[in-house]
Amino acid sequence: MKHRLLLASCVLLGLASPGCGSDSAPDPGFRTEDSEPVDVDNLQIRVSGQMRVLPEASRWLAAQGQTEPSLSGLTVTIEEPLRVAVNDLDATFGVTALEDDGTFGVAGIPVREVNVGLAVGMSGPGLVRTNTVIYDSAFTGSRPRTNLIETRAYALPASFHDALGAALGEARLRGHTENRAGTLLAAGFVLGRVVDENGKPEAGVRVVPDRSDLAERIYYPSLDLSSVNQEGTSEDGLFVYVHTGLAAETFRVSVEGDTGGVSRNVVIGPGWGLMLTLHPGLHPPIE
Repeated sequence: MKHRLLLASCVLLGLASPGCGSDSAPDPGFRTEDSEPVDVDNLQIRVSGQMRVLPEASRWLAAQGQTEPSLSGLTVTIEEPLRVAVNDLDATFGVTALEDDGTFGVAGIPVREVNVGLAVGMSGPGLVRTNTVIYDSAFTGSRPRTNLIETRAYALPASFHDALGAALGEARLRGHTENRAGTLLAAGFVLGRVVDENGKPEAGVRVVPDRSDLAERIYYPSLDLSSVNQEGTSEDGLFVYVHTGLAAETFRVSVEGDTGGVSRNVVIGPGWGLMLTLHPGLHPPIE
């Protein structure tokens, strides 16, 4: 029954994803003509990586004389973003506690349950609920076929979230949500980073959605979070998308003028934030 419900969600959201189509496909690669079909019905993978406070938030906290929230021992979840957005009870594939250095590892992730990607869910004292995208089917057009190693996920301090909301202003937030929400978390939001091939933030960049009606919801915070604009990223390379506070929404975003880049999947709903990094090439840079 849960597969029927998710398929209905895919149809309603107008989403074309591996999870909404065939369950068997060749393993993606440079050569596929001699490849064998992969049995994704029974394939399970392991996800490992490191959780850290968002670098831009870490620098802002230091400038404010504030300390970072401790992440040691906090729980992280491996989740499917689309399932989270539509409140699927089976959205979580695994749970584990962070080591002292922020590392994590979860085995037994069922590939057949992946739709648009995989994300690491995070919340805890001094943090807001977020999901960091660690696998996006936009890159391969398929589910993952191998273990995901050395992934990077980010925790978002509540004080940084609050400062972003103050920079946007409650009037803007209520305007974008028709008075349903006065905070970013209540509305639902995307916090994105634009970096170069070396992982350095890119300034003066515009991020564009594949739906023109959503463009007015994208803002670029100043370096000190004192204001926002809609012209382009600051030295920190951040952008914020404000959701409606209503049901799940799906679309794609890309860097304006980057004809060789991959447009990224976005799935968002109220009550949490999606974290993603836009970067050139198929693989995230090592930071």
